[in-house]
Amino acid sequence: MAASGVWIDDSGQRQPGGEAHAWFPGQNQTACGRPLNRARLYGLAHVPFDYRRTDHLDAADRIGWICPRCVAATTPRPRRTRTFHRP
Repeated sequence: MAASGVWIDDSGQRQPGGEAHAWFPGQNQTACGRPLNRARLYGLAHVPFDYRRTDHLDAADRIGWICPRCVAATTPRPRRTRTFHRP
C-alpha cells in the first residue's frame, strides 16, 4: 500500500493516512500509474491493500480517500470463456 500520509500506532508501526493507493513493493508506481516520488506517496510494504468497492469510510478512519482505479486494478475478475455456437 502507498499513502499520502503516515501515522504511528500504539505498537510503533507506521500506518497509512490520507490517500490510499495499491502499490506492489519493488515498483516505482502505484497500480493506477501514479509515481511514488512525484505524487509524494509513502510506500508501506507491510500494510496490505485489501479494500473493495463496497467499503465505506467514516470519520474515525485515518484514510480519507481510497483510489477507485487501484481498487479496480486489484479486484479479481472471473475468467471469460468463449463459446462457439457453430456445430
